[in-house]
Amino acid sequence: MRVWKQLLISLGVISAGVLLWGRFVPGANDMLEAAGLPDTLVAAIAPAGDGRAEGGKPENGQGGGRRGSFGGGPALVSTKPVAMAIVNDRLNAIGDGEAIRTVTVTPYSTGNLTDVLVQSGERVEQGQVIARLDSDEQKIAADQARVSRESAEQKLKRVENLRSSMSLADLQDAQTALKAAELALQNAELALRRRDITAPYGGVVGIISVNPGDYVTTSSAIARIDDRSEILVDYWVPERFATSVRVGGEVTATAVARPGETFTGTVQAIDNRIDQESRTLRVRAQIANPEDLLRAGMSFQVTMRFAGDLYPSVDPLSVQWSTDGSYIWRVKGEKVERVPVHIVQRNPDKVLVKADLAEGDQIVTEGLQTLRPGGAVRTAEQQTPAVTEGS
Repeated sequence: MRVWKQLLISLGVISAGVLLWGRFVPGANDMLEAAGLPDTLVAAIAPAGDGRAEGGKPENGQGGGRRGSFGGGPALVSTKPVAMAIVNDRLNAIGDGEAIRTVTVTPYSTGNLTDVLVQSGERVEQGQVIARLDSDEQKIAADQARVSRESAEQKLKRVENLRSSMSLADLQDAQTALKAAELALQNAELALRRRDITAPYGGVVGIISVNPGDYVTTSSAIARIDDRSEILVDYWVPERFATSVRVGGEVTATAVARPGETFTGTVQAIDNRIDQESRTLRVRAQIANPEDLLRAGMSFQVTMRFAGDLYPSVDPLSVQWSTDGSYIWRVKGEKVERVPVHIVQRNPDKVLVKADLAEGDQIVTEGLQTLRPGGAVRTAEQQTPAVTEGS
């Protein structure tokens, strides 16, 4: 067989295959349009509807159950209305709790412990003595300073009584000596007081790990005191909430150790920068604890509510894709139009999109394969009784 005959046969087979593909493959017209072919050529190769029902025969003279909008009757589709949904209206995060004030009490000086006056878990008040160091040396120093002061005071009185025979320099020396003695006494009394180890503020004492007789230094931990009248909870929020969180904003928290109980508080502080590794922002909430139900170190489930962003919500079946991105078909009157959409959030039962849609717009969910922009459609509710019985 000559070459030119083989080429003609091959061209005929390819043409027939293309026509069959365009007639029977759903969405062939969209693919040809995306390829940039003219509408007339697309209509010739892959018409949106061929006017035949399943099996290739006309159905009661009305055409098939699925028709395209180019040529033939209107396409039969199912629709669902657009709803509106809110996203970014709630934030859930895990946080760690700390007492509003925590201090590790250490001595002002070194020495041996003579008394430990509190027990682990005991509540103390501000200024309460919790332990004492040996103070014999400091007591003697204080007594000596007190005697020196009394001596300086008596000397000043004698000088004042003999002022007529004493020089001004002697009077000033006596006054200076008295002031120095008073300062020495104050210093000795301060050193004596500092042998008592006191609580800087009220709170609950943690586990005490020292005992009477232990030698301690200024770096030795005597006790840890937590003021848990309020609990601070540190948690991290995603970057997208950074502009929504405000100091003073309300938060609710649930402690893992106390399920079913909800505690309320406010945002006390917000960090000044986003963590670049986790892309999160550190936030600190303050929760009142008047009944002392919460402990430092607890983990919390923190919830915050915001106004949120309102987006159209469509059925997941309605979203289609092409080379230009995602889109949906909207029924307007008796025809359909193609509306490009940007997917914001995908859920099992709905998809939130950013698009030019209004609440209540009818969106095609079934019968999508044969639709074209401007094509005529009819919904299942508009189907005639004859077609319903035939189908």
